[in-house]
Order: sequence, then C-alpha cells, then structure tokens
Amino acid sequence: MGLSLYLVRGAVTSPFKRAGGPGATLPATREVLPAGRIAPGPLAAYSRICGFAESGPLPLTYPHVLGFPLAMRLMTGRDFPLPVLGLVHTWIEITGSRVLQPTDALDVTVYAAGLTPHRRGTEVTMVTEARLAGELVWESRSGYLSRHAGGTAAAPAAPPGASPELPAVAEWRLPADLGRRYGAVSGDRNPIHLHPATARLFGFPRHIAHGMWTVARCLAESGGGTGAGEPGRVRSVRADFRAPVPLPSTVTYATDGTAFQMRGGGRVHLTGSVVRDG
Repeated sequence: MGLSLYLVRGAVTSPFKRAGGPGATLPATREVLPAGRIAPGPLAAYSRICGFAESGPLPLTYPHVLGFPLAMRLMTGRDFPLPVLGLVHTWIEITGSRVLQPTDALDVTVYAAGLTPHRRGTEVTMVTEARLAGELVWESRSGYLSRHAGGTAAAPAAPPGASPELPAVAEWRLPADLGRRYGAVSGDRNPIHLHPATARLFGFPRHIAHGMWTVARCLAESGGGTGAGEPGRVRSVRADFRAPVPLPSTVTYATDGTAFQMRGGGRVHLTGSVVRDG
C-alpha cells in the first residue's frame, strides 16, 4: 500500500478512535522492510532540502525516513489506539553504532513501544531499528502526541523559557511550501504541515514545519557550519520539539558545539544535543 493510501485509511479510521481511552493497548505487530539498497534519487532530494552533502555518509536521520512507511502502516491500522491525523512529533532520540553509507543494504523494523499520559493528551513511543547483515547499527525512539482534552502528565513539563540561550550561528528563512516539499521527499504528508486550511482543522493557526526537518537541518549545519554537513561525525542526537515552527517564518540556529537550538519569533522551537565520535 502506498503512503497516500495509508493517509486515506488514516482519515477513515481516525474519527472512530478515542485517543488514549481507558484500557487502550498497542498492537504487538513489528513491521519490517527487508534489506535492500537505498534509492539514490530520493536520498539526494532529501539531502538537498535538509542541507546535507549529496555525497559521503548516510545522514543520521535518513533511516527514520526509510522506516516512515512502516510506521504509517502501524499507526493507520484498526488496532492502533490513536488517530493518526494530527499527531504531533514531540521528541526523538537517534543512536548510530557506526557510520552508515548510502550503499549499505539495511533492513528496517518499526514497532510501537508504549503509551504515556501527556498534559495535552496521550503520547505514543515509536521505535525504528536498522540492521546491517543482522547487526543492529541504528535506532531511533520517537514520541508522537495525540492532542485531546483531559490529558495528564506524570511530571510537570519544563517551562518553555527554561533553556539557556545559545550563541547564534545561522539564520534561515523558511518558505511557505517547505512542509509540502519535505513531505514529498519524506512521505510525511500530515495535513498540519501542508496548508493553513488543513492545519486549522487540527487547532493550528498556520501550517507548521516537520519536526524531522528541523532536527535534520540542525544536524546538517552542525557538520561545519557551512550547510554542507558531515553527518558521519555525529554518533547520537536527542531533540525535543518545544514549539511549532509556523510557515513561512525566519528562524535562528544556535549552538555551543554540543547543545543546539532553533528559535524564532521570541520562542524556542527546538532544543537538542549531540554526541560526536572521538
């Protein structure tokens, strides 16, 4: 089934799901993409829009893109308890045990690991794993929030202004069509990223940038500050999506070499940190 059909299935099933209701359980299914070579055209398009070099190691974020169709298959299934339309990516942790190359034949597995109460609804943790010749070489864990009334948090969330301001390194102007362009290369065509009208259906005054684009763009810049990027230098990353990035907008990338931020309009949109080889 193509990604567009998964979205249609999600649109059909979402209205009948009560997010995080009593007794909600996650499917035990693990979706698997067998080992295969990475298509160079889509990888090149992804690298261009995120600011990575179009040659060299595989961007640390790219296996997440490979696993996205599997995640969609899981999240649009009848046994998945949350409505997929309007889900908001809240955080991600990525760890790579080695530098991967575009020629590596990776097999990818995706599964749902847990449901957690959130002050704005219910959050699901999704896990993506990539293996090379049977060895686990890459893993991501992501939180996706289904917003609904009556949410609770296990612990108070940090206030939006709690992070110290880091030194500004670059300024980026994000065009109005960024969500549509990134959606075309990543397969993530969630309506909150596409147009103001479709975003308003889910409570956003304007459409917003993909969280995975923001963290990928910061990682690309962290390779050397030129936009060319050196993704092989970064072993792991943790990023928290603190506030939506409206489109169009102008944002600032800031970093002290380890911690990083994306901020704009008086708000911190993204905070994170990286661990480098050596």
